[in-house]
Amino acid sequence: MTKNSSKLIKGKATPRGAYPHIKRVGDYLYISGTSARKPDNSFAGVHQVDAMGSMRLDIKEQTKAVLDNIKDYLESQGAGLEDLIDLTTFLVNMNDFAGYNEVYAAYFSAQTGPARTTVAVHQLPHPHLLIEIKAMAYKPQN
Repeated sequence: MTKNSSKLIKGKATPRGAYPHIKRVGDYLYISGTSARKPDNSFAGVHQVDAMGSMRLDIKEQTKAVLDNIKDYLESQGAGLEDLIDLTTFLVNMNDFAGYNEVYAAYFSAQTGPARTTVAVHQLPHPHLLIEIKAMAYKPQN
């Protein structure tokens, strides 16, 4: 019998809609679009630069936070980053592609990492977000 379940992960930012962090359908795990939002609704990679409120957004810091969130979601199902089979990355600005790739390469290699698609989008659900990633993993049930 195929087991289907949806899960919200404690200690993570609550989704801003009616969807789970991760859903299992049989041996497959589907991870909802994941950002650098922290549980307190602040964002990794957002630095106030001056007294006027100007912000500096750091794609490397945001990419690391997103991948670490995905890792935590997978661990809730007994899986790891090595179980990912496909990622779709949404970047607000393709000028951030190099910084994103640099951090990504610290987590994955071309030989063992998941298939990947990266697309530019007009915007994400908050102006401080530079990146969002959705993913699929394969982890057979015990």
